Amino acid sequence: MADTLTKLAYQALQQGKSLMGVAHKEVSTKLMELVAPAGAPKTRPIPPQMLKDLQAAHSALLEIDWQEAEQGLYPTSLLFDGPWLEWAARYPLVWLDMPSTWARRSERNVRDLPQDVRSENYPDYYLQNFHHQTDGYLSDYSASLYDLQVEILFNGTADPMRRRLIRPLVEGLRAFKDRPASQLRILDIATGTGRMLRQLRAALPDAQLVGLDLSAAYLRQANRWLSQLPSELPQLVQGNAEAMPFAEGSMQAVSCVFLMHELPAEARQAVLNDCFRVLEPGGTLVLADSVQLEDSPQFEAAMDNFRRVFHEPYYRDYIGDDMDQRLRDAGFSGIRASSHLMTRVWSATKR
Repeated sequence: MADTLTKLAYQALQQGKSLMGVAHKEVSTKLMELVAPAGAPKTRPIPPQMLKDLQAAHSALLEIDWQEAEQGLYPTSLLFDGPWLEWAARYPLVWLDMPSTWARRSERNVRDLPQDVRSENYPDYYLQNFHHQTDGYLSDYSASLYDLQVEILFNGTADPMRRRLIRPLVEGLRAFKDRPASQLRILDIATGTGRMLRQLRAALPDAQLVGLDLSAAYLRQANRWLSQLPSELPQLVQGNAEAMPFAEGSMQAVSCVFLMHELPAEARQAVLNDCFRVLEPGGTLVLADSVQLEDSPQFEAAMDNFRRVFHEPYYRDYIGDDMDQRLRDAGFSGIRASSHLMTRVWSATKR
């Protein structure tokens, strides 16, 4: 009975988040068309069959999320984890931020960044307003809203999609089963505000977790979130994933969530190459990013609309990129992939 009630509570939570995400996007789109029509993107209508496919994929995602928690891969408490009161308090700021977002869309201004940013510290491709968001990834204000904005974008499925990394990562770590868990180092690149690290901590309570990100502001937010966990001392490092400040073979696993589609092709390959370098032989890389045209052609209209609505300059190239080949070019083998709603997950091994 307890498990049944917990599952019903989880389903109710996810349904509520989904309804909120859909309602927010519907209302904000109508308001933008009324107040700032020049900034309204021209999107394609969603075919009825694609809606059915999305609903089926959404249900399948929630079912596997529940099953893996029930199997003990991670605690069921993780299914309800979230800074709900903080997100509720920050939600009005999402609305207050919209006029500046609409203005950037109308003006096609994608370099509207804080004046105190030292551009020489970042690659040029990073110095943009991805998603048209205020300050790009370069301010505490942006970092404070990011997780809530992503929850709205994915209709509350961001964490269930992130958690699809956990099983292949845990399975990959079996290569080091003779070592104490406390000696295993897992690196999360482009860790942002630390949501993936939080998922990993619940599943791997004894492992050493390290987060890398280019943004000091996002790392500060990650430190605030992660420090709320009992006995947690986050290891957070500022750096570029193309040339990471870690020794060769110093990690047993690397995770990466929603980074690849925001990189130009050459940077995408450079990141994969450096992931291979920092992994110990036998180590595992697990990636999660947007689905692509080859594996999910039924969602092509949704992919195209994502590109039209948000400033994602490298997304069109990404959805046609051969990620399996890029992994092979970096030196990886044992490549496996699966899709879950709008997320594609790859795992690969350094032999």
